Amino acid sequence: MTDISATAPSPSQKPAPARPPANPVSPFRAWWAIFIFTIALMFNFLDRQLLTLLITPIKADLNLTDTQISILVGFMFVLFYISVGIPISRLVDRGPRKWIIGAGIAFWSLMTAACGLAQNFWQLAVARMGVGIGESCNGPATYSMTADMFPRDKLARPISIINIGMVMGSGMALLVGGYLIVWLTELGPQTFPVIGTLKPWQMTFVIVGLPGILWALLMVLTVPEPPRKDEGTGAVTPSFGKVLSFFGFWGAAYFPMFFAAGVKSMLSFGNAVWSPAFFERSFGYAPGEPGPILGAIGLIVAPLGLIIGGQAATWLASKGQDDANMRIVLWVSIALVPLAIIYPLAPAAWMAFALYGALLFLGSLGAGPANAAMQVITPGRMRGTVSALYIAIFNVMGYGAGPLVVALMTDNVFKNEAMLGASMAAAAAILGPVGLFLSWKALKPYARAVAAARERDD
Repeated sequence: MTDISATAPSPSQKPAPARPPANPVSPFRAWWAIFIFTIALMFNFLDRQLLTLLITPIKADLNLTDTQISILVGFMFVLFYISVGIPISRLVDRGPRKWIIGAGIAFWSLMTAACGLAQNFWQLAVARMGVGIGESCNGPATYSMTADMFPRDKLARPISIINIGMVMGSGMALLVGGYLIVWLTELGPQTFPVIGTLKPWQMTFVIVGLPGILWALLMVLTVPEPPRKDEGTGAVTPSFGKVLSFFGFWGAAYFPMFFAAGVKSMLSFGNAVWSPAFFERSFGYAPGEPGPILGAIGLIVAPLGLIIGGQAATWLASKGQDDANMRIVLWVSIALVPLAIIYPLAPAAWMAFALYGALLFLGSLGAGPANAAMQVITPGRMRGTVSALYIAIFNVMGYGAGPLVVALMTDNVFKNEAMLGASMAAAAAILGPVGLFLSWKALKPYARAVAAARERDD
């Protein structure tokens, strides 16, 4: 077995150069794969974020509190996302990655549709667990395949493009989901053979969930499985203990990177989950009505931010800046924190929409470089496992704790659901400076880890 602990810690220990893969993926097929990955991630976030648009009717029909809703949105999803994600990441470092992604897409799509059959809190919770299990297959395998298709110094661009799928999914959940729930509400409950009567919010889940199954087929039939960059060198997948040893050795880079992303994801997902309800409660919008506006803003500004952020990191790297990816993350954080505090305190709806757009643009600038940073410093046959650790922290802190922190403040501190904006602002004022400090803390250790990865040539 390859001794990771011997090769990883010291940049001066350089192994024999790896032989190039026998059948590298052509640029056309590599970019086709990026397109498929991007749309898959769009379905991923469309399915997981749809519930945020349906908070008001679900609360009313199932008699839930804000805290229960945040548990459904976050921890019921994240708990199983993580528990299954680590074992699956070990498969990613060993087996055919495109089949893992395809199976995950099909399963989470079916579970999204199953959310529409729920009749109470626990049935909806079980369906959300299933969505989490399916979606845990996507990230580690996608990033591992991408890192084997593109050179290290050009990785920020394709990963930024993949992340467009994230904002497209979030935007489509608001835009398409918003129009869909308004239309279905006008139709009213409908009765179907076998499954019985479904309310508008239930039909929305079913309609949005099922198309993902077709994309799963396209994934396995058309995307190439790239050869791993260490193929032909005798390298084998290291044990989980070896991965943790490597992770611990470079902890000065990994830990602040991962937790900075986690803290900032708390702000991001806290805003994303509660923004539709914020506009409904603060400015009198009907359920689903803010969705198309928020979705359109996201679909315009977030892809632009992702492309610019990826280009900026690639340009900095071409100038010899080893810390290029984390430097972009730090610069973005400096501007992001005050905006996150101001946004939910806006006195008028038009101003809140404008600040939401600015916040989303800035957040998107750093998303691609943040993901690329992890891939750049991690050896190829560890990327699945390390990506799963990253995604676990990102989701527990962001998707699990982010909405819950805001809900707990609303229910227990302000004790008034009309004060949702104040809860969002308070969360940003507490968490924002912590994320900024951690981004700064990661800068120099990350540059050293990049130099070491270049020496290892993995």
